[in-house]
Amino acid sequence: MSNIFDKDFMLAKVISSALIGIDGFKIIVEVDISQGLPSFDIVGLPDSAVREAKDRVKTAIKNSGINMPVKKITINLAPANIRKEGPSFDLPIAIGILSCIGIVREESFKDTMIIGELSLDGSIKSVNGILPMIHTAKSSGITKFIIPFENIEEGSLVSGTEIIGAKNLNQLIAHLNGDKIIQKLNLDIDKLFKSDTLNNNLDYADVKGQDNVKRALEIAAAGMHNIIMVGPPGSGKTMMAKRLPSILPDMSFEESLEITKIYSVSGILQNKNYLINKRPFRAPHHTISNSAMVGGGRVPKPGEVSLAHNGVLFLDELPEFHRNVLEELRQPLEDREVTISRVNGSMTFPANLMMVAAMNPCPCGFYGYSDRCTCTQNQISKYISKISGPLLDRIDLQVEASAVDYNDLSSNRPNESSEDIKKRVLKAQKIQIQRYKNEGIYFNAQLSASLIEKYCKLGEAEKNILNNVFEKLNLSARAYHKILKISRTIADLDEKDNIEVAHIAEAVQLRNLDRKFIF
Repeated sequence: MSNIFDKDFMLAKVISSALIGIDGFKIIVEVDISQGLPSFDIVGLPDSAVREAKDRVKTAIKNSGINMPVKKITINLAPANIRKEGPSFDLPIAIGILSCIGIVREESFKDTMIIGELSLDGSIKSVNGILPMIHTAKSSGITKFIIPFENIEEGSLVSGTEIIGAKNLNQLIAHLNGDKIIQKLNLDIDKLFKSDTLNNNLDYADVKGQDNVKRALEIAAAGMHNIIMVGPPGSGKTMMAKRLPSILPDMSFEESLEITKIYSVSGILQNKNYLINKRPFRAPHHTISNSAMVGGGRVPKPGEVSLAHNGVLFLDELPEFHRNVLEELRQPLEDREVTISRVNGSMTFPANLMMVAAMNPCPCGFYGYSDRCTCTQNQISKYISKISGPLLDRIDLQVEASAVDYNDLSSNRPNESSEDIKKRVLKAQKIQIQRYKNEGIYFNAQLSASLIEKYCKLGEAEKNILNNVFEKLNLSARAYHKILKISRTIADLDEKDNIEVAHIAEAVQLRNLDRKFIF
């Protein structure tokens, strides 16, 4: 290919995108080539990865058989007051240069957003965050996109767009010049979304015994309540927690896109799994750091609470987590989002999750269950005190997972399946969504004190039993509101309009560990 230099001044503009949090932001890549000492400068608050683009772009163009102009090249990433990160500007910079020197016509990529990283041989590599970038651009009226071929399935999830996936620079030049058009991908989004949603090997039918814990998890799922399970090692706490997503409602396509955007930004979308169509289940190890749990870093990225958005965050061996990490959970659990402030600004990530925690009652794990426990009262208190009151305040349900006896383990009696439990959960959630359609909430776990008074009214018999419970058990105001919210969920599972005595009695049992384990 030969270069065309018939002007002393050449300018091209290319539309691209940057990420801010989990949303895209339109960026205009302005390329100017003029007479002067040979140089290649990038301005507009670029980070080190963007500044290094000049070496990748020059080498990629050269190795594609095109001579780079020996002139003064200036790249401006506008708006200049927003910091630009990552290698996704390589391709738009290269196309801008090629337009300036006459290799491609600017009209061929007008109103088209271009995103991609370049290898030194001219091939186009995938980048993180394609989905949120295209999703945001589509909402602002941009419908044409040129992206890496490896990202084409992910990008095509946004309907009403024209997505071109290019493998290398020469292929893209041929496409823009009309010599060899790259065909669009026809992706059946509905088929993709529905595929494999029922392929789940984890089922509550596999759990022997522990009927009280399974019932508590059903209530938790129905009202989206946070829950903690306390019991000795080997009682099945982890096994039951892992099966919780199997009784939660299937995700809507909008929820699926939302969580897929988070995974895309985080760079953890797996090959051939570019749409998350199952509710997330995240189980971080207890050695996790603050920033890994709630998000952070110099340029904030989503943490585990956001990766569990619309799903389950499981914290096994809760007291073993660093206390400061657990305290970081208080705001996300309350606000259902997490805000991270840095010098460059604040970013808010969604964190609408259901937290499930499991723990032993003491360091050795056998306090209250076996004479094998050798822990002193001081050791037990110190172990339990790692979990603060404000965090426990955000956990509605407490359930005891006792050791499973031999008769349950050896029994051939069929256990209730996740599918059967899920049917009841769906009915209860449908009732709640209808009830709270004008309140700005969806589930009983979100009830405020004023809404509890409005929707959890009690009859005389129910008031009397609750009064007796408080006098005998010396419960707190915190426990009062939680018992009412849990009672409301149990009533919804029974498809009852009013809370009854039996519902309150069951709810009290699910707050019964406050005294036994000194919470």
